[in-house]
Amino acid sequence: MSRRVLRGFSADRLIDLREKAGLTRGELARVAEVSLGAVQSWETGRAMPQVDSLAKVAVGLNVSIDQIVLIEPEKRHIGDLRVMAGLTQPQLASRIALSTTSLSSIELGQASLSRDVAGRIAAALDLPVQTVVDAYERTRTRPPGTPA
Repeated sequence: MSRRVLRGFSADRLIDLREKAGLTRGELARVAEVSLGAVQSWETGRAMPQVDSLAKVAVGLNVSIDQIVLIEPEKRHIGDLRVMAGLTQPQLASRIALSTTSLSSIELGQASLSRDVAGRIAAALDLPVQTVVDAYERTRTRPPGTPA
């Protein structure tokens, strides 16, 4: 199970959005209810935010996560869809009545995605089922060594 944003996080974009919002690092930390050290680490590239923290930052900046995590919609993997919704694996798994282990295997492309589960994921993320299926296929057929 991974709670970390591994694909598409842009420290430069986070800095740009924070500065456009007129916030210091400390102010962003305060409004997003995260530590100043965390914001500093993300902006300097020493660490990446966890999904739930990133969701708080996006709210604090009044932006959507896809303005910070830069992955074109047609290149998103199934795990990216969850990240764009600001959900951790346990949160999404709970919403769709699936174990976190099973969801993780699907997000890695190591388990089959049934039409039923695709429908539940789509409903939980407020996306068309075909978007979920397409993202899963991109995940499943990605080249070796490519993060899911």
